[in-house]
Parts: sequence; C-alpha cells; structure tokens
Amino acid sequence: MNLSSSPEKAVKSPANGATVNEWLQWLEAIHPTEIDMGLDRVLVVLRRLFPKKPNARIITVAGTNGKGSTVATLERQLLAAGRTTGAYTSPHLQRYNERIRIDGNIISDAALVTAFEKVEEARGHVSLTYFEFGTLAAFVALEQAGVQDWVLEVGLGGRLDAVNVLDADFAIITSIDIDHIGFLGDNREVIGFEKAGILRPGITAVCADPVPPASVLQQATAQKVDLRLTGRDYRLEPRTYGCDIIELVMAEGRVALPAGPLPIESVAAATVMAAQLVPEAGLERLGEAAHSVNLPGRFERLSNTPLVIADVGHNPHAARWLASRLYELKQQNRGRVVAVYAALGDKDIEGVVSAMAPVVDHWCLAGLSVPRGLSVGELQARVGEVASVGSSATIAEALDDAKGMAVEPADCVVVFGSFFTVAEARELLLDDAP
Repeated sequence: MNLSSSPEKAVKSPANGATVNEWLQWLEAIHPTEIDMGLDRVLVVLRRLFPKKPNARIITVAGTNGKGSTVATLERQLLAAGRTTGAYTSPHLQRYNERIRIDGNIISDAALVTAFEKVEEARGHVSLTYFEFGTLAAFVALEQAGVQDWVLEVGLGGRLDAVNVLDADFAIITSIDIDHIGFLGDNREVIGFEKAGILRPGITAVCADPVPPASVLQQATAQKVDLRLTGRDYRLEPRTYGCDIIELVMAEGRVALPAGPLPIESVAAATVMAAQLVPEAGLERLGEAAHSVNLPGRFERLSNTPLVIADVGHNPHAARWLASRLYELKQQNRGRVVAVYAALGDKDIEGVVSAMAPVVDHWCLAGLSVPRGLSVGELQARVGEVASVGSSATIAEALDDAKGMAVEPADCVVVFGSFFTVAEARELLLDDAP
C-alpha cells in the first residue's frame, strides 16, 4: 500500500497565519490526481485524528441527486428539535466555507484554518486529495464544535468515498441513476452497489428511489438494515386543494411538506429519517422546519424581471426533474422558457439536452472557463440538433442574450448545467453574492 506520493513532498504546507485561500491553493497541488478512489490513505490519517469514533450520531447521505436537499432539510429539522447539528456537503457555490455548517451557520475562516492545520499535522507523509483533506478537516471542525448530530453528504459514490471512513449510525440513499460512469459504472445495479456501501449492520436507513436496484436491497438484507422504502413504508399524496403542499404518509402519521422548490423525494426522505431521530419533536414541527429550508442553486429564483431561475442540475436524472418543474411553470403561465446552459466535459450532455428539450423554447449555450469546462464550440458540437439555439463565449453574454429574449411577463430564463454555471450567474445577479 503506497501512502505517499513524490509530487506532494515538493509542496511546502502553508505557514502559520495562512488564509483559507492559501490553504485551498496548496490543497490543489498536494496530490497528483483530483479523484483517487479508495479509503486506505484516509483511514490512516483518520485514526491519527480520531483514535475512537466521534461522540456524535452520524447520518450519511448518498445518491446520484438530491443529496444536498436531503442534508439541508434534515439539518433544519434536527435544529428545530433542539439538537446541536453539523453538516458537511460538497461542492460549494461561492465559498469553500459553505461546505461546513455548524448549527446552521457557515464555518468561520479561523475555525476552518484550525481544522486544516490539525489534518496537516496528523497527515505526515500520507498523500491526500483535495476532497479527502477537506473531508477530514470537516470531521475535525464538527468534533471541535461538539455538536450532537453530524449530517454528512457523500461526494462521489459511497463505498470508496472519503466520507465513508466513518461508520454511519443512520443512512439515506436519495436516488440512483447514471453519472460518473468512469468511477461508478454504467448501470444502476453497479452504481446501487456503490451507493449502498454506506450501509452498516443493523442501522436504520431510508431509500428514496422509487425503484431501488436489487443490489441495494440485497446489501440491506444481508446486513439486517431496517430499510424504509418509498412506496412501501411511506408515500407521498398530493392534497386535493392547492398545489404547494404534498402530504407525507408514514406509520408515524401524516405531515404536510412543501411541493417545491426542493425535490419532494429528498424532503420526504429527510422527514422519514427525522421522525426516527427526533420523535419527540412531533410531525408538525418537522413539517414546519421543512417549509423553512432555502438551498441556493436548487430551483433558485435569482431575478423577477424577467424571472430567472438557477439550478445546479448536471446529469439526465437531475435534468428530468428540472424539466418537470419548468413544465408545471409553463402550464401555469403559458410563457416561454429560455435556457442558459454551460457544462463540464465529463457529463452526459446529450442526455441532459434530451431531457430538457421538450420544455425549452430557446437555447443560449455558453462556454465554461474552469477545469473540465467545455468551450461554447465544444458544447455546441455535443448538443446536436435542437430548436432555436444561440451561442456565447461566456455565461454573462449568454445571460444577457437570454434576458433580452424573455420579453413577456410570463417568460422565464433558466440557468443550469453545473455548480460553476450557477455560481457565476449568482455573482452576476445577486447583490449579496461574493
């Protein structure tokens, strides 16, 4: 087992007093590859940092889409029940600090730097990726904060993801679809096996996928997991009056949940889990907490005139959900949808466009100037034949074009395709974005 790598030895760690940005620049240079699946190296450093398991309940969330919404909802529900709670998610939109929240608040620079320093002290000559180092730093920060519950989002897959070095006391699998083929496989059974790697013997878990792969069910059975399944152990029912409420029905009773802007499947899965974690809170309080969740970049309204909505959806499964929400919007107001789309090159561009094409009236393609980002020419070549398409070198130019086309009050601009895409749109349109 090779735990060290010569490239990182040449990069000296930041000195005392270094800023968060200086630490992040250093983290980008210490490991030869961005993604290096496996837990051996992370486990070595984890055991140095945590000789025994942290004294907290650990809730791990995996899935293809909907993880961030699930974490945010469950976090809010636990806080509403009076539990001190930490959350770890990825990626971030504008600031790295967004990845770690303590009692609902983004971690301070000082606390984050302290966590980085402790991981570096424990690391020795073990080479860690940017994500692995950051994950261990998040564990350190949550431990130092002394919170009772840790809600952890898996970054990629599940079984071999750095988050999985900690044994989950409870687990949620949100959805299982095709993404990250090079790392997870090209079918739902193989991907489901990877996601179900977060399960541990005898724990309580929730699976929000309506048709879970056999690989998930088999692992849950083999480990005697108390698995709560949508459609069997709980269900969602639209209310006969109003369109903004959906009722969650489970053994504990009924609870009214918001129909949007977050995926209702994620909100429901979080609520089913919260009913197990904090039964004393009562379903009404859990429902109220779910209604108060606001997660940037998830069907987020950035402007009203014209209406501009941003969504981080970047794979076909997420695009189908986004298309369904836009279809509902078009049914209500009969307006046109103008899409600003920029993406990373390792995504299923064709699948995303196919899912969105039925609801998009005009496409404004844009280049994305980040690692793995597609230029507008490369994107246009992969998009293929779609009705009414324009192209711009930058997201700013594409957004200006799209806003110019949304001339009727009922028209809508949707900006989507990547966290990077949405982050840039937020910087352009929101006064409080950094």
